[in-house]
Amino acid sequence: MNHKEQLLKKISSHSAKIGIIGLSYVGLPLGLTFTRKGFSVIGFDVDEKKIPLLNAGKSYIKHIKAEDISEAASSKRI
Repeated sequence: MNHKEQLLKKISSHSAKIGIIGLSYVGLPLGLTFTRKGFSVIGFDVDEKKIPLLNAGKSYIKHIKAEDISEAASSKRI
């Protein structure tokens, strides 16, 4: 099985891990969307203040609900 086939298999089985660089207005909603679809997401950001907030289930972007963050954090996918 070649690399492409391996990747497609991981995507179709939701076993692929998604990396998001930058957890602001684009990266955070993107990561939440992937977690809702059943993927594990690893987020990276240079702002160290964001990570404890996300882990606590809190939102720092006003149009994103804290409940959405909390749900993703409790699913252990983000």
